[in-house]
Amino acid sequence: MIGSTPVINRNFRRRAAAIAIAVIAAGLAGCTLGPDFKPPPAPAVAGDRYTPTPLPPLTDAAPGTGGAAQRFAWGEEIPAQWWSVFRSPPLDQLIRAALAQNPTMAAADAALRQAQENYNAQAGGLVYPQVNGQAGAARQKAAASAPGAESSVFNLYNASVSVFYTPDVFGATRRALEGARAVVEYQRYQIEATYLALSANVVTTAIRQASLRAQLQATREVLDALGRQLGVIEKQFEYGAIPRTTVLSQRNQLAQIAATVAPLEKALAQSTHQLSVLAGRLPGEGGMPAFTLESLALPERLPVSLPSALVRQRPDIRASEALLHQASALIGVATAAQYPQFTLSGASGVASPSFGSLFDSNSSVWNLAAGLTAPIYNGGALKARRRAAEAAYDAAAAQYRATLLTAFQNVADSLRALDADAAALKSQAEAEALAAETLALAEQQYQLGGISYLVLLDAQRNYQQTHIALVQAQAARYADTAALFQALGGGWWNRER
Repeated sequence: MIGSTPVINRNFRRRAAAIAIAVIAAGLAGCTLGPDFKPPPAPAVAGDRYTPTPLPPLTDAAPGTGGAAQRFAWGEEIPAQWWSVFRSPPLDQLIRAALAQNPTMAAADAALRQAQENYNAQAGGLVYPQVNGQAGAARQKAAASAPGAESSVFNLYNASVSVFYTPDVFGATRRALEGARAVVEYQRYQIEATYLALSANVVTTAIRQASLRAQLQATREVLDALGRQLGVIEKQFEYGAIPRTTVLSQRNQLAQIAATVAPLEKALAQSTHQLSVLAGRLPGEGGMPAFTLESLALPERLPVSLPSALVRQRPDIRASEALLHQASALIGVATAAQYPQFTLSGASGVASPSFGSLFDSNSSVWNLAAGLTAPIYNGGALKARRRAAEAAYDAAAAQYRATLLTAFQNVADSLRALDADAAALKSQAEAEALAAETLALAEQQYQLGGISYLVLLDAQRNYQQTHIALVQAQAARYADTAALFQALGGGWWNRER
């Protein structure tokens, strides 16, 4: 076989290597056109100001579940596993399962690998010379009238190595690779954004499940109380002490509240199904933990990143910055396309009409060539492409700005929500306690004949509404606490790699 013959090895490899070194050296002395990317600076924000007016350092406190006062700890680091602040082992296990099994995480990881391999392929095709080996054997018939032809049929054997290279004189290759690296960075931050969104979805769904379970329990407690009251009223009706309309009104009240049970049960089941899917499991597999508000601790100390650090911590901001970087690099690519392009090529090998003499010293062949392609007239297409690249950069810059504004709004909304939640829960707890006391007093007075049934009915309705509202206010504090951690980026930068 041709490849097994050792005669050509030394000189053949030496000439090929010399050609490769020559063409690489020719491409190292170029310049890089286009703008050099600089990350946008953090917005100028005074101190720790996310909101127009300062927040109190401590929120209000309220009795009962989820009523602890929360302190804003400005500048403190956010834990990598931010959900651990709720101190719930079942929640920790569920999030670990979701991160390991949810297909959205697998898809994000695959997209990163794809971007990395695309970059590797682009680097291999643009940065390094293309070296190809070729060997062939042919039998040909020449025209008998060909000058100097001794035979009209002859053999031709050849073996060669060719090198082709485009020197990056004006930086088109470097800018193209810069843009490809930016795409890799974008996908890397997309993974972090998916990680954050998935963990936050598990936490908020668990909190919603706990809230629905608490609302369902509160509704059943009200139904039990109304059922007992209905028994008293029916006996009074049997003794002729009250009209039938009173019994019907109580039954109607009971039926109206009972009608709210089925929607709550449906929503509770759906939240459990969603937890299963988030964990990468089919809803029918079951085995999901049953969360309650009492099983979740409300963190009393809330680390809050400073505004100057937020732009480096939010994965969506970093991803948008990577796209801005790519757009900047593409301006350089479009700029370099307006300048001449050089090509260098060379080949070294052997050729002979007989296989036996293929590797003789006088059978060697080689060539070295250089080329230049310069744009002269293209109807303004190259300038238009550069202007298009600049417009794409402006669009990416505007999108970056929009992402930044949304991020700061998310943090401001969460901070204000936490402050308002605490005040609302305090008021709601007072209202629920007063409604419960009013209902107990109304029941006593009604049994003694001191008030009409309509007054009792109104007290029952008011207590039921305030009792459910209290549970919802408690759940809001947990949900908005999770929203704050998500708005701040979730602490991914503190995670061990």
